[in-house]
Amino acid sequence: MLYIFDLGNVIVNLDFTRALGVWSNLSGSPLAHVQQHFQLGSQVERHERGEISDEQFAQALCDELEVNLSYPQFVSGWQSIFTGVNQPVLSVIKRLRDEGYRVVILSNTNQIHTEFLAEQYPELIGAADHCYFSHHIGLRKPDTAIYHHVLDAEGVAPEQALFVDDLFENIEAAAQLGMHTYLYQDADGLEAAIQRAGNFS
Repeated sequence: MLYIFDLGNVIVNLDFTRALGVWSNLSGSPLAHVQQHFQLGSQVERHERGEISDEQFAQALCDELEVNLSYPQFVSGWQSIFTGVNQPVLSVIKRLRDEGYRVVILSNTNQIHTEFLAEQYPELIGAADHCYFSHHIGLRKPDTAIYHHVLDAEGVAPEQALFVDDLFENIEAAAQLGMHTYLYQDADGLEAAIQRAGNFS
């Protein structure tokens, strides 16, 4: 069995409101204004597919938010969304690997975040056998092509993989391919999903 874990709000906890607060403070723009204009929309998706550079993304998002920030100021806010590692999930991943299973990470992410995570949480990136990042692949979940990419690279059939993610649309796309899935809620539910998947292996 191959175990595929999402990163954000599964292995590491996220809070995007932290970024909005930083950008508000640094730009002098009211927080309510920044909140009103922020969305995880097309610019975020383009950045996560590696279609635009970090600097282009920063400028595009600043334009959307109508704030004036230097690139380092923008990055300081964008990096602030991480609130800590989900240790129970990290423990599950370590146990699975100790038991001889292959564990990989599949994340919609970007260069700014992966560099920060590697520096701040080296145990997180090193927890998996391999990391599949959307900005390296040029695809993002829930595009089924990204799941095919991972399965092909790992040499496993869909029914021999368990995919864990916190977003229903990502889980649904994987399930339609025949993968075992778990919509992440807590470590106990994760353990139950691993047990169920193992019964089919």
